[in-house]
Amino acid sequence: MAILEVVNVTKQFGGLTAVSDLNISVPEKAIYSVIGPNGAGKTTLFNCITGFYKVTSGDILLDGESLVGLRPDVIARRGISRTYQNIRLFQNLTALENVLVGRHPRMTAGWFGAVFNTPHTRQEEKEALDKARELLRFVGLNNVDDELAKNLPYGQQRRLEIARALASEPKLLLLDEPTAGMNPSETEGMTNFIKHLRDALGITVLLIEHDMRVVMQISDTISVLDYGKKIAEGGPDEIRSNPRVIEAYLGRGAATQHEAEAA
Repeated sequence: MAILEVVNVTKQFGGLTAVSDLNISVPEKAIYSVIGPNGAGKTTLFNCITGFYKVTSGDILLDGESLVGLRPDVIARRGISRTYQNIRLFQNLTALENVLVGRHPRMTAGWFGAVFNTPHTRQEEKEALDKARELLRFVGLNNVDDELAKNLPYGQQRRLEIARALASEPKLLLLDEPTAGMNPSETEGMTNFIKHLRDALGITVLLIEHDMRVVMQISDTISVLDYGKKIAEGGPDEIRSNPRVIEAYLGRGAATQHEAEAA
């Protein structure tokens, strides 16, 4: 069954159409990748799904219920969380505090509980701390609870951002170029970790990634965007040999050469 459906979605900025009449269906517990050249509309799509942008037309459904018009915090409570292409941690907060921020959509105590420190509030805070520590261990960040985020190595900051995204207990996790800026060893570790978190937590992963080795290794399904339109969809082998995909990335000459070699 599809956990996420993007139905005829178009997003325009004035005279620019960033996403055009897009349809994708993401199966539950899949790793589904969205790829394409720079400017293809991938991050715009993520911003529409998470409510940062309002779609110009079309619909976005999570478990069959529309997300269009909802605030980002409401969408987070519905079960969608994300990371960003450029790391957006709270650099002067500790690793533990960063994960606690991500836990906020699941907290229920209001101002009354905070002011009067009610038993419910104390219990909820304890559970949030326990969950945050558990997530830091899960993403491989041991003994860094009290380290400021800005003092962590780059690869660990990437993992911390994922831990923060997982703190809201999403059913759908959006990862925007999680291996960007990583060295080969870090990239391999992150690739294995993405597969592990899907298998261990049973969540669905929607991935934007420019490293084709990563995409081909972990994706169940791949959609390719070019100028906001979907030009191909399929499994890794199908996408790897698709002439339209080759043309979008390498130009018409490469696509023609590929077709000639295949013939």
